[in-house]
Amino acid sequence: MTVDQILPDDADRARLVGRVWDVETGGPRVVAIRGGDVFDLAAAAGTVSDLLESSSVVADIDAATTTPRWRLDDLLDASAVQDPSRSRLLAPIDLQVVKACGVTFVDSMIERIIEERAAGDPNRAAQIRASIGQAIGGSIAALRPGSPEAAAAKRILLDEGLWSQYLEVGIGPDPEVFTKAPVLSSVGWGSKIGVPAFSSWNNPEPELVLVVNSAGHIVGATLGNDVNLRDVEGRSALLLGKAKDNNASSALGPFLRLFDEHFTLETVRKEEIRLRVDGPDGFVLEGTNNVERISRTFEDLIAATMGDHHQYPDGIALYTGTLFAPTVDRDVPGHGFTHHPGDVVTIRSRHLGTLVNEVGATETLPAWTFGLRQLFDYLHTGAVHRAAADRRQLRGLPIDATSGR
Repeated sequence: MTVDQILPDDADRARLVGRVWDVETGGPRVVAIRGGDVFDLAAAAGTVSDLLESSSVVADIDAATTTPRWRLDDLLDASAVQDPSRSRLLAPIDLQVVKACGVTFVDSMIERIIEERAAGDPNRAAQIRASIGQAIGGSIAALRPGSPEAAAAKRILLDEGLWSQYLEVGIGPDPEVFTKAPVLSSVGWGSKIGVPAFSSWNNPEPELVLVVNSAGHIVGATLGNDVNLRDVEGRSALLLGKAKDNNASSALGPFLRLFDEHFTLETVRKEEIRLRVDGPDGFVLEGTNNVERISRTFEDLIAATMGDHHQYPDGIALYTGTLFAPTVDRDVPGHGFTHHPGDVVTIRSRHLGTLVNEVGATETLPAWTFGLRQLFDYLHTGAVHRAAADRRQLRGLPIDATSGR
């Protein structure tokens, strides 16, 4: 894909932040993207989390974008083939805890109920979908979660024997919030996403992801793929961790777009996120996640995640849920959609750009090896080199621009 296809439609006025694996220094660098140029922000911040704590983050970035270090097309080319010998894109967050909200759209809530009642068996899905859709599909679409009307609907559904744990979080007072992925485990643009061998019914979930600093301020947004194992979660909601948290099961990117005078929280409240899956078998799946139809406000989701009851000193990245739940048959009539290895998943929105990942078997993907210890070692080494550079500068000695020594 070209640079223009990856960037937001209004890229000329977007403040975009990302991360690059830098082969010269052997670690991740915080970067800013302007058109086809990529700027190293190491002088401003060692981590994205640190950058977003600044009250003058926009000015900090503007001051640091003087001389580009990489070309975006080169990074995209290396990322597309995951060439370890070249610098490439990473997920645009680092120390933030990756959280996710589920069942935030009525349509996806009904699909979760179907999974539950089918006990993870796709053979039963079509029949259950028809019966539940007839019984409740239209009757709860306009309910505000936690309202008196929702409580009344709950009583009726209980009387009809149709209550479900998914209806509880779909229209009850409290949203579903869970930890999607460990810190530093999310993959970025061009990386493969994983579907484990133990799943035979699964799908992508295109979502808006809000990035929040430690003070609870929503500072920007990105796109995400909350890879979902429908058969595993359908067997039991207590298997949510097994269904949601696997190697390369969280994809984020291509970049984090910061809120400013041109791009605000009101912009993303109406964002339309489009999905396309291109299979190696010629199969094509398309869908849309219309964020405007979300049943809870962003503020309610953030308040349920962090506050006096739970602090996140490095901030969070919060998947906000999806309207999209594929029901089209791919292989066997009545079995619905499931991934094949080699599927290319493309997620795009006007203001956030395009996230592209290929599906692979989880067990065969590169192991996740760069964790917090490695990041701290890398940052410490950089700090030592910067201190040495400062000393050399004071003595009037030349400095190696690559290592800082």
